[in-house]
Amino acid sequence: MRALNPLITVSSVLILAACASVETPTPEPWVRPESPAPTPIAGFDWHFNRHADGAALAYGVAESDDVRLSLHCETGTPGLMLYKDVEEGAAPVIHLESGGETERFPAEAQPSMLSGGVILSATADPSHPVFQRFRRVGWIASWVGDRREAYAAHAGSEAAVESFFNACG
Repeated sequence: MRALNPLITVSSVLILAACASVETPTPEPWVRPESPAPTPIAGFDWHFNRHADGAALAYGVAESDDVRLSLHCETGTPGLMLYKDVEEGAAPVIHLESGGETERFPAEAQPSMLSGGVILSATADPSHPVFQRFRRVGWIASWVGDRREAYAAHAGSEAAVESFFNACG
């Protein structure tokens, strides 16, 4: 048995020497991946409207009441107003996501004359990262419970998003 001890000792020294000579790599900083861009929905798009009192950006069917999400600002007033028509009983929050950024905006609920559900309204700062990312990538998604609805601009309508943020923030 004594003959094994020098062998074990030499092996242990070699293993320790090998471990000591390996440099531990510095981990790369974690970068939040951007969410893949959703596909635009046929018939739906972003529509910009500038008026005397401010501006609005709505995702829906042109010249109809079928609007999924709308953002408004009033001239001389800081911030945005967000509106989302949801089913009765939905949590009073407008949960938005864009390109890896996300935020939940506490909302007030009022009965909707259009859907029979409720309209959620919330205020937000246009400089919030979720809106800045939306401005860069041209899409934003809304979460209602565990259901995600993505609102992507069709080619050429990204200008509506940019015009809105130029007017509002």
